[in-house]
Amino acid sequence: MEAVALVTLLLLMQYFYFSLRAGMMRGKFDVKAPAISGHETFDRALRVQVNTLEQLIITIPAMWICAHTWNASVAAGLGVVFLIGRFVYSHGYLQDPNKRAPGMIIGAIANVTLMVGGLITVAMKLL
Repeated sequence: MEAVALVTLLLLMQYFYFSLRAGMMRGKFDVKAPAISGHETFDRALRVQVNTLEQLIITIPAMWICAHTWNASVAAGLGVVFLIGRFVYSHGYLQDPNKRAPGMIIGAIANVTLMVGGLITVAMKLL
């Protein structure tokens, strides 16, 4: 379970980095709060941050459920796949919004596997 805890912390650190970057872009391009758009680069950085938050609400609980009911190493590995997918997503999106799909797909595969794996193993334990 320590591996899952480590991956959880890495995911939170990644999100913190994305948040800091969005804040720095806000300052760099003079996008005054509470505005949530203003310069294309800021808009992209903010979308990476917000979309990552939207995905983490799936990833973190699903990873812990899988670790508890299925296999902690598999759950941690899928968490790392998601983490890598987020970096790919971020890099692509900041270059061109049309380049975000590969990272999104990597993360989606990890999340679906975590959710389905957790659902199956929980259901099997309940039967």
